[in-house]
Amino acid sequence: MNAGIIGLGKYVPEKVVTNFDLEKVLDTNDEWIRTRTGIQERRIAEGEETSDLAYKAAVKAIENAEISPSQIGLILVATVTPDTAFPSVACQIQEKLDATNAAAMDVSAACSGFIYALATAKQFVESGSYDYVLVVGAEKLSKVTDWTDRNTAVLFGDGATAAVVGKVSEGRGILAFELGADGSGGKHLLLNQERYIAMNGREVFKFAVRQMGESAVSVIEKAGLTKEDVDFLVPHQANIRIMEASRERLDLPEEKLSKRIHQYGNTSSASIGIALTDELEAGNIKDDDVIVLVGFGGGLTWGAAVIKWGK
Repeated sequence: MNAGIIGLGKYVPEKVVTNFDLEKVLDTNDEWIRTRTGIQERRIAEGEETSDLAYKAAVKAIENAEISPSQIGLILVATVTPDTAFPSVACQIQEKLDATNAAAMDVSAACSGFIYALATAKQFVESGSYDYVLVVGAEKLSKVTDWTDRNTAVLFGDGATAAVVGKVSEGRGILAFELGADGSGGKHLLLNQERYIAMNGREVFKFAVRQMGESAVSVIEKAGLTKEDVDFLVPHQANIRIMEASRERLDLPEEKLSKRIHQYGNTSSASIGIALTDELEAGNIKDDDVIVLVGFGGGLTWGAAVIKWGK
């Protein structure tokens, strides 16, 4: 039995903040931000919490999967910006969805969280414990962003994605995954005492370029495939230069790389799923395509997955 994604959805807030908006309040400019990060704009939640974003994405994924909330056995929400320490975002959306038969918990692996949750969901479905697991990546990073720090304020945005994981046909689904962590690097990317994101950009960049490439290559080997088998790469949307480095490591042409960072910025655990949803809606991913998802985040953490798309 194989587990795979049978439903997908996303939600981003309405408010758009462009680089030109940030020029007015920070010592920065559009060209600097674009050339170094690839970001042009980001979405910012007003009057919405992480659980609201998560719920709206979840509704879309459940509809897309053509199941009812009562069929969900487990809800996993990847987030580092929960509304409160407890109850978890997963429990909050369990109530909103009326998914009364679902167990619920949050997963904290920063920007790698969506892949950590997908890998966890795969185990529960393939073991027969649950028929359907709802995986959500949701962040309201704007509430932990220091809007006076030009090094980090330009990077982040808010948003959510959701995937329903269930049984898929033979040969399809999540073929392999790789998860990893290096706690000794935690000091390079963290929430500081002022409750803001603090980052050693140079160290994180070096780590990400190395680890994203290594993880992508490794997970393809675990799936028994080669780089030539890959149809599309959906990396964590953190920095265009890091994303391009992972594409080059796989020898993929430019058109096989998902690039949505210009629209949303870095949405942490939501970024991979938001990009995946956009690529599907654009017709860039088709049934039986081999897709590589790869990400890195605070912790330091990393994760990658190979999916053969389709139900």
